[in-house]
Amino acid sequence: MSVGKLSDLDILALVTGTHADPFSVLGAHRRGRETILRAFVPGARSLSATDLKGGAIASLRRIHDAGLFEARVAARGGAPIRYEAVGDAGPWAFVDAYSFGPVLGPMDDYFAAEGSHLRLFDKLGAHVLTHQGVSGVHFGVWAPNARRVSVVGDFNQWDGRRHIMRLRQGSGIWEIFVPDIGEGALYKFELIGADGRLALKSDPFAFAGELRPKNASVVARIDGFAWTDGAYLEARAHRDQRRTPISIYEVHAGSWRRPHGGFPTWEQLAGTLIPYVRDSGFTHIEFLPVSEHPLDASWGYQPTGLFAPTARFGTPEDFARFVDAAHAAGIGVILDWVPAHFPTDAHGLAHFDGTALYEHADPRQGFHPDWNTAIYNFGRREVANFLINNALFWLEKYHIDGLRVDAVASMLYLDYSRKEGEWVANRQGGRENLEAIDFLKALNRTVYAAHPSVLMIAEESTSFPGVSQPVHAGGLGFGFKWNMGFMHDTLRYLMRDPVHRRHHHADLTFGLLYAFSENFVLALSHDEVVHGKASLLHKMAGDDWQKFATLRAYYAFMWGYPGKKLLFMGQEFGQRREWSEDRELDWEALDHAPHAGTARSIRDLNRLYRSLPALHARDCEGEGFRWLVVDDAARSVVAFARFGGAGTQPAVIVSNFTPVPRKGYVLPMPAAGRWREMFNSDASDYGGSGIGNLGMVQAEPEGIADQPARARINLPPLATLILAKD
Repeated sequence: MSVGKLSDLDILALVTGTHADPFSVLGAHRRGRETILRAFVPGARSLSATDLKGGAIASLRRIHDAGLFEARVAARGGAPIRYEAVGDAGPWAFVDAYSFGPVLGPMDDYFAAEGSHLRLFDKLGAHVLTHQGVSGVHFGVWAPNARRVSVVGDFNQWDGRRHIMRLRQGSGIWEIFVPDIGEGALYKFELIGADGRLALKSDPFAFAGELRPKNASVVARIDGFAWTDGAYLEARAHRDQRRTPISIYEVHAGSWRRPHGGFPTWEQLAGTLIPYVRDSGFTHIEFLPVSEHPLDASWGYQPTGLFAPTARFGTPEDFARFVDAAHAAGIGVILDWVPAHFPTDAHGLAHFDGTALYEHADPRQGFHPDWNTAIYNFGRREVANFLINNALFWLEKYHIDGLRVDAVASMLYLDYSRKEGEWVANRQGGRENLEAIDFLKALNRTVYAAHPSVLMIAEESTSFPGVSQPVHAGGLGFGFKWNMGFMHDTLRYLMRDPVHRRHHHADLTFGLLYAFSENFVLALSHDEVVHGKASLLHKMAGDDWQKFATLRAYYAFMWGYPGKKLLFMGQEFGQRREWSEDRELDWEALDHAPHAGTARSIRDLNRLYRSLPALHARDCEGEGFRWLVVDDAARSVVAFARFGGAGTQPAVIVSNFTPVPRKGYVLPMPAAGRWREMFNSDASDYGGSGIGNLGMVQAEPEGIADQPARARINLPPLATLILAKD
């Protein structure tokens, strides 16, 4: 293609916005002793060029009525050109984007093409910077099969002809530096796809987005926040999470509180949620996904902007300030993270460049029947790298303490929710998704190599082996896994009338057969209190008093049971209604004694759990657990001991899941001596009947049931006691 003279085809392509390489003909091009200036400025009648200081260079002649201009001047260097235009709307001036060289270097292309660049969020997307002495925004996007990509926005009247991007050959990356724009600019990428269709796409790497229902990306800086959490991060770096108390408060940010009926801001949440969580004794807040998403009812689980905190609650800086405030209060922040699927909204990732770029082309592999969404092509290096980049992004740019990875089971199996003939076997003829397995291993290996002290938690609902085992030992490499079996079994047990529980005693005890096969989190999550499943309170059998008593007994049983803890918001005070994302929690319930008592019981359980090593230091190790009473089905009683290791005192947890008080119950004990009654879920302060042991139990050195001691204790009705060696 000749720079010296434009062909009719070049001119037609430029004015129609279909030119594949406008950098080859627009801008400033030196030929021998002269430089050719060429610019496409729709709406301009006249155009003159100056240097950046306003020094005149030339007046350009219009060579096409659509706004194509050209001039030949004496040979000059590669300094950017400033243009002054006059049109029907009056005069305006701008610096020519086509007079700038590329921002990305050859190594950026190499790593991107290899699919191994771990910090692409520093290269792609929109970045405010200074280039060749001029401030502006650099845009980069991966679209290897697109015929043309433009950046459009409020700075160019959303005209895809104005800023067609430069294709980096070999990497599939398109880039352009647009001068004289900055933070707050709205933009999208306009693509002519491989199929010839025009599409407007939000930026996959955008740091911010418009508030739904609008969906443009927003230029944002995330590198200027002054973090103050250095001491917190330093302390976290020396923590063995398996032996640390972890009690998680799961939150849907949009419905915890709704001031004036609308969404809270991060500032409001920092002022209310953080103190509440701290005072309730939880160690972490886990948010349902906060990445940008178009549909409120998806709760964030259908994200379109993986690198953008949703605009519902404020700016990226507002979110960073919330995390910083949480860390100042000693509270960790975990995010739900969604690599299992993505929505097919027209502005999102689906068929991004006119091909199945991020997803599998075959719907048997690339479409999720449960959610009517697309599935990432985990076997494509660039796609797996995109997701791993995103995980690192939240951990590094926002100091997030961990990621709970959603719907891992749906990633592991090719036949998940599919009938015969609706799925494709792997290369070995099996049902395991080998590509997803490799991706999850690479994800955890990469994250833990860079950040050994964060939490990587899998929501995995099957018995897939080694989910929380290291990759080098054949596992998937997660730090923890949700214990779905514990939740299902115990809730099923407590839904039964107490008179029938004796016939289902194994629902309480079976979980200990596998309790140490993984590093477990005991999760009573949002999924258990929606869509007609009833609140936790109303899952409990019996009248109102029995429901509250059983719920408190269940919580104390769970806090004594091996594994980290998680409650969804509202469960801590026994909310009666199912959760809905459209309204805030029923905070007025705390004005009533049963709810206030339940909240106090959770506060005290959390404080006991954190202060008593026996309850947390061996959560993931069989040596930290011993059955004391496992087979008393007739009276629906279970008891077990917990051990924290050398230098710590053991604890005993005993539960009576009938409304019948048991006076003088003979309990095997792991040691003789005085045992303090540290917690009694039947305490009158919690709304119980006040039956107990006056704060102390004496264990005599009389062996029973393979234990060295025994004690006679009073078991309150529908209650759990926690005893600690004095």
